[in-house]
Amino acid sequence: MLVHPQFDPVALSLGPLAVRWYGLMYLAAFVAFLWLGRRRAAAQPWRGISPAALDDLLFYGVLGVVLGGRLGQVLFYEPAYYLAHPLEILAVWKGGMSFHGGFLGVLAAMALFGRKHRLGFWRVTDFIAPLVPIGLGLGRVGNFINGELWGRVAAADFPLAMVFPQVDGLPRHPSQLYQALGEGLLLWALLWWFSAKERPRGQVSALFLIGYGAARWIGEYFREPDHGIFGQSYLVSMGQWLSLPMIVVGILLFVKWRKT
Repeated sequence: MLVHPQFDPVALSLGPLAVRWYGLMYLAAFVAFLWLGRRRAAAQPWRGISPAALDDLLFYGVLGVVLGGRLGQVLFYEPAYYLAHPLEILAVWKGGMSFHGGFLGVLAAMALFGRKHRLGFWRVTDFIAPLVPIGLGLGRVGNFINGELWGRVAAADFPLAMVFPQVDGLPRHPSQLYQALGEGLLLWALLWWFSAKERPRGQVSALFLIGYGAARWIGEYFREPDHGIFGQSYLVSMGQWLSLPMIVVGILLFVKWRKT
């Protein structure tokens, strides 16, 4: 049976400064965003976003991800803990970022970016949608390195069953890696292929909503549920509740814009 390697969450220590793997995954995500974005902007100039605008776009995106992701973790998943330890809200380097909070933060940031550059909201989100999944996948790799967000108990003879010593001695699904594959690599491949040619306004964004929501919904069946604001549920988790509106809205928008 596989055993979690128990990585040191600190990748590198420089005196009092500790560089954590989780932070490095975020850095790699931002680098991937810029690299893919420059390729996309150069190959598809009709999208209206120049390579020169990408630095500004990334700045807005980072603000949305960090502020929204942290506030989402605080409000959706651990309000009681952070109410008792308010200074911990600032300790983002320890992990604890909600995708759905970050998603809302990025939407707000993209609206501001679009307004500044006089671009339509959907034009901006259609551009960035295929650039996001690689970063999501890297974030899940960071979760795995940290040994957090482990999976549900699995059959002992399941080939990928893994023991997380910091939890218990039971075999569990390495759900972080499942989600890195589904929400990261597979979703990126789908969106990159779909957006290779011009589509009706908003359809790429709608497909992101559907694809991420579906991948997250499936992945949650292998992940130990979070407690969240409604307690811990093994039937429908907090992540699934938050993903359901994404799927529904995505389908409605995809169908609507397909007819335009």
